[in-house]
Amino acid sequence: MSGYRKLTDYGMQLRAKQKLRGYYGNITEKQFVNTYKEALRRKGDTSEHLIGLLESRLDAFIYRAKFSATVFSARQLVNHKHVQVNGVVVNIPSYKLKAGDRVEIRERSKSLEVIQTAMSNGARSIPDYVELDTDKLLATYKRVPAFADVPYPITMEPHLIIEFYSR
Repeated sequence: MSGYRKLTDYGMQLRAKQKLRGYYGNITEKQFVNTYKEALRRKGDTSEHLIGLLESRLDAFIYRAKFSATVFSARQLVNHKHVQVNGVVVNIPSYKLKAGDRVEIRERSKSLEVIQTAMSNGARSIPDYVELDTDKLLATYKRVPAFADVPYPITMEPHLIIEFYSR
């Protein structure tokens, strides 16, 4: 016997789950399971709902709107009260946005180097479910995105995650 063995179905499902969890800033297993349960509860395609719920998290949205360079720094911006949702300061990274919510960087935080650097980086494109006003540092969450709308840098397989949890 030499080398490594072929990955089992369980192994592939686990890897897909860990990859998605890590992409959203290593959210806790408990948060992830709860998000899955919510997606399962809704009528329709569970994997589409899972992605939609993950994308409606405040930290993920701040990353998508390019207010931060990484999901981790987006979490930190929220935790340190640099972000307002509909004019109210929110410091919960897992806060669920609804379509039409306006997210902005607080006036006193607009000059932060972290934000300025992230905004000037032209490498990432802003998806069409995010409406951005770069001058005011204000973004509007237009709608819950479908899986195909989310610009993942690597291949994500939400159907494997659904299989993982439905064992």
